[in-house]
Amino acid sequence: MFKRNLFRSGIVCLLVGLLALLLSSCSKPIKIEKLSGYAQGTTYHISWWSQKLVSKDKVQEQFSNKLASIDKELSTWRDDSYISQFNHSSSTKWQKASKDFINLIELAKDINAKTQGCYDPTIGPLFSLWGFHKDVLHVPSKSQIAAVKHDLGIDKVEVDKARGMIRKTLPGVQLDFSSMGEGYTIGKLSQILQNDGIHNYIVEFGGDMKVKGHKPGGEKWRIAIERPIPTKDGIVPYRIVTINDESGVTIDTSGTYHHSFDEKGKEYSHILDPRTGAPITHDLVSASVFGHEAKVSDAWATAMLCLGPKEGMAVAKSQHLSVFFIRKDKKTLTPFESPALESSKRVTFNAKN
Repeated sequence: MFKRNLFRSGIVCLLVGLLALLLSSCSKPIKIEKLSGYAQGTTYHISWWSQKLVSKDKVQEQFSNKLASIDKELSTWRDDSYISQFNHSSSTKWQKASKDFINLIELAKDINAKTQGCYDPTIGPLFSLWGFHKDVLHVPSKSQIAAVKHDLGIDKVEVDKARGMIRKTLPGVQLDFSSMGEGYTIGKLSQILQNDGIHNYIVEFGGDMKVKGHKPGGEKWRIAIERPIPTKDGIVPYRIVTINDESGVTIDTSGTYHHSFDEKGKEYSHILDPRTGAPITHDLVSASVFGHEAKVSDAWATAMLCLGPKEGMAVAKSQHLSVFFIRKDKKTLTPFESPALESSKRVTFNAKN
């Protein structure tokens, strides 16, 4: 009898121990994994969590391989990239291009048409003319601007999608996809996470990002929109945004405040209008586009900065874009939203600074 009770007591203790261990493992919070690095002249920060065990080293290796392949195709800073070889060549013959490269051209053509030419990825030579590429900043003459403008225009790049071919119709035409490159990269890195079974993450690249799912405890992700005018404390948040749409929201911001120069008391922005060949003169200093596909919202954010507050709002209305605008009058900031953002339930603006 004593032995039987001892046996039963042992079973009970074992079950209690197993239950405690199980409860302990269930109550242990899931860790948010983080990766960061430097690529394409900027930084990236990735946060994710998953019920499924995913090797952090594996994700990092996949990211590194993908970033290297993007660099090999789209980097204008290396001579052996596909885009540099296209730009340096004076040939107007048809040549093979990847499906992704062709898709970027077609996206650029679409937004170019919808902005009456304000968005144009052939604008690179103008940046060089104004000295932004090498930080030798100066105001060029009207004749110099006119000469460079002759070779600008995404309409001078033709696409044969069926054959996977492209060609330039003028020898001097050059492409630069940096205005949508960060968004394009965000899309590729997000897809890696998706393929690995990770569906809760923030992929931030160069300040732009895609946010999907929620935090481990069910709390919603929150992100910040940068204040366009730095304070004595440096860069600070201007708005805190809660992401309600767990299927994925892209946030891409363009601003005039990171790179500019003064000459003879006049300030010149690094945002150039390809229609005039000169920097913008309006008072819009920041535009954040909330979308579904990062490369698309990235391109639209650049377009908004070119268009300005009035034209930008008109296009945002016609294209049903969710845009958060910030204007600047001296040191006063004035925010306003497009109708699509005002009525959207995908995000909530929580704080005002």
